[in-house]
Amino acid sequence: MRETRAVTRPPQPDFEAITTEELIAYREAENRYRASGAARAILGEPDPGAAIEWQDVALPGRDLPVRVYRPAPTGDGETAGRNGLPLVVHVHGGSFVGTAAQCDWANSHLAVRLPAVVVSVEHRLVAPGSPLGDAADDGWDVLRHVLRHAAGWGVDPERTAVFGESFGGLISALTAIRARDAGLRLKAQVLVNPAVDMTPAMYDYPSIAEHADTPTLAMPQLRLLERLAAPPGTDARAFSPLYAEDLSGLAPALIVVPTHDPLADHGRRYADRLRAAGTPVRLDEHVGAGHAFLTLPGVEPRAAAARTGIHAFLRAVLTM
Repeated sequence: MRETRAVTRPPQPDFEAITTEELIAYREAENRYRASGAARAILGEPDPGAAIEWQDVALPGRDLPVRVYRPAPTGDGETAGRNGLPLVVHVHGGSFVGTAAQCDWANSHLAVRLPAVVVSVEHRLVAPGSPLGDAADDGWDVLRHVLRHAAGWGVDPERTAVFGESFGGLISALTAIRARDAGLRLKAQVLVNPAVDMTPAMYDYPSIAEHADTPTLAMPQLRLLERLAAPPGTDARAFSPLYAEDLSGLAPALIVVPTHDPLADHGRRYADRLRAAGTPVRLDEHVGAGHAFLTLPGVEPRAAAARTGIHAFLRAVLTM
């Protein structure tokens, strides 16, 4: 449900010195803002032809919220093509902050225009005691749950894609690898400004140095992400798709790279590795766009072109 009372955006904290309590308070306040009507001018209005609702998914040891987008019922109470729609499992960005509601603009339009059922995972956010592995399990477990109950969700399990942005792009890339290893055939993976290197080498790219102080992602946030996602004793390479031993046989990939993004070279390098492994990949660069641009259509004019490209790619692979 959209927040009806006035909601203001909290000031950005000092990510270099933030405490656990301050992090939790900040992300709760920031996520209230991102889910509110006040944020629509920046995050965009959802497609009026979409039905959007929260649902809880019963997973091993936990219930996890997902935000579900479908074509809205027609005048006679039915949804055109309601059963057997393609499935897109989406994961939002933000890592230690963020909510599926911030992606209503892109996801609702995909649901209506493909058409498809889009299930956006409200994954556990990284924090002390909740590392990257938890969020990665959430993305994978939701995918498996929906496919196991495909008839109840009204989806065609043979027409399934994963889609993620930034940290969500990382989870989606990991999910695509796990799907291949489990014998689950995905039709596509869409990775938007993905973070694919969570090792200390994640900073050793020209784009990091060139765009280290961009408004939507700066070095203090990246350092906090690394500390939380891969605490001491974690094998960060195991959660870094860039270092996967075998990237062959994966679902065809669309990698969307905004050029004014510290993580731009992460996406480019991953596209190179996928291509070298024989996995079909298309690299779509948006000149001048910054990190998280797809979630900011109110201030990022390039967001619409990126959404159109994602829609065309998914339509080609999911409606064949």
